[in-house]
Amino acid sequence: MSKIHVMSETLANKIAAGEVVERCSSIVKELTENSIDAHATNIKINLKKGGLEAINVIDNGEGMDATDAHLAFQRHATSKIIHDDDLFFINTMGFRGEALPSIASVSEVELQTSDGPTSTYIHIKGGEILEEKSASLYRGTELTITNLFYNTPARLKYLKAENTELYNTLNLVEKLSLAHPQIKFSFTNNDKILLKTSGSGNLLKTIHEIYGLNVSNKMLEFKASNNDFDIYGYICKPEILKSNRNDISTFVNDRIVHNAEINRAINDAYYTYKPEGKYPVVILKINTDPTLVDVNIHPTKQDIKLSKMNDLYDLIYTTIKNCLYNNLLIPNALKEESVSIIKDSVIADIVNNMTKDEPPKVQTELDFKIAVDNSNNTPELKTSDEVIVNREMKSLTLYPVGLALGTYIIAQNDEGIYLIDQHAAQERINYEKYMKALRNKIFATTYLLIPITVELSASDYIYLKEHINILTDLGFVMEEFGINTYLVKAHPSWLLEGHEEESVHKIIDLILGGLTNFDPAKFNESIAITLACKMSIKANYNITHEEQEELLNELVLCDNPYNCPHGRPTIIKFSIYDLERMFKRVMN
Repeated sequence: MSKIHVMSETLANKIAAGEVVERCSSIVKELTENSIDAHATNIKINLKKGGLEAINVIDNGEGMDATDAHLAFQRHATSKIIHDDDLFFINTMGFRGEALPSIASVSEVELQTSDGPTSTYIHIKGGEILEEKSASLYRGTELTITNLFYNTPARLKYLKAENTELYNTLNLVEKLSLAHPQIKFSFTNNDKILLKTSGSGNLLKTIHEIYGLNVSNKMLEFKASNNDFDIYGYICKPEILKSNRNDISTFVNDRIVHNAEINRAINDAYYTYKPEGKYPVVILKINTDPTLVDVNIHPTKQDIKLSKMNDLYDLIYTTIKNCLYNNLLIPNALKEESVSIIKDSVIADIVNNMTKDEPPKVQTELDFKIAVDNSNNTPELKTSDEVIVNREMKSLTLYPVGLALGTYIIAQNDEGIYLIDQHAAQERINYEKYMKALRNKIFATTYLLIPITVELSASDYIYLKEHINILTDLGFVMEEFGINTYLVKAHPSWLLEGHEEESVHKIIDLILGGLTNFDPAKFNESIAITLACKMSIKANYNITHEEQEELLNELVLCDNPYNCPHGRPTIIKFSIYDLERMFKRVMN
């Protein structure tokens, strides 16, 4: 008797469901993407108990006739691709034909759909059709999923609590709304509206509808292209960083994707603008030829492979870096409740239109950009070697008037009062000095009258000897001396005077810390950051008025005067309006 046999269709679908249907959000994703592929302009997602009790998705898309409705529940039945070559030109969200049969095999499904002339109702449980008949429904499709994983108890056991499932699903719908701002989304749980977007097609307005005014008011628009990729979107100013990567939303041809290289490009562009462990709010839309994208890696279609990834990395990194450099990033100490009559009226229109079905009557593309600071500042793409001149900051004239708590310089000008963290400010100044020196290939060398002695353990001595060229390339003159000891006879002239020995030990410690996949540029940056921090004025140290003036004059000349190399802000502004509102001189 043969041991090998063909498994049943129902069993195959249950196995496929293990990859396609992981949790409630997986079902919402598959059903919503089907609605998008059906050219829906209005999609409603309704959950009961976070989706654990019921998931309902309604759209106004093309719908299906009776034959297609029946075929949709057969495995690998799809309207998206026909020929082998179609796999290389995928422009739809779905194409594998696995989602509906997989969902139906582990739950109870009710489908109502209409293509206009005909309407169909199908009731399926565990992959078996219980009822099929005509129905009355407007053009579009409605799917209701209940009894999820009723016949696979092992999977049912691993569903999370209601709030966890709700969070994951809502987060997914938020990202779908950002990917498709032209579609009106509505999301409810237990009949309570949690999200509603207008479908205006304005990405910035959708950001406002999801994140609120505090975030949308701090977003910077960017746009750039190369021969293969067009990128567009918004990044946040460093003052509203988050504690996780969840608000970095990336889309390739409007598909939600998770790609480590894309995230790395974004994170690297924010380097020195944010502390370690903090992440920006980013909405990045990438458009490219479908032949450069392979989405057929996993049934969820969120893991993708991109050709010419190095070119895309450079484009994202340079564009975001330039966008941050080219905008005035001094955070206001207070969040202004109203900036102008124009801003108030436009925001009010936006809020009102959230609860209406019709599109807003204001000219969204123009008016909303007026309402949100810096949204029309699309940076001109520059190469990474160009020096970015921030005219706004360099034009500031700051007059120091005192020092608070031995840490914060108080300065003023005609626009208001500024608080400057003296340590962070000098750290930025020193960092840029060191980086400028390290970028030079030829270093001026200072010979020491009394050499610096560096004693090491035997293992560290061997390791340093193997990598001694790093120090000599930086301009150090080293000589072996005795047992496990080096003499530093000369050092590069950019070391801070009076701190030469401490600087030498810091640089050697960086080398001994490990050099896996050694990158000279990143190593030089590590040197600059470490030395800048250690050699800067500390908090609770009183400096003179003249030293305050010198520090401010040097700060405004920096390429990036807004953050220390660790990403902390160097300067915060209290505008005259802020002060007058705090002291009730103005009451609006």
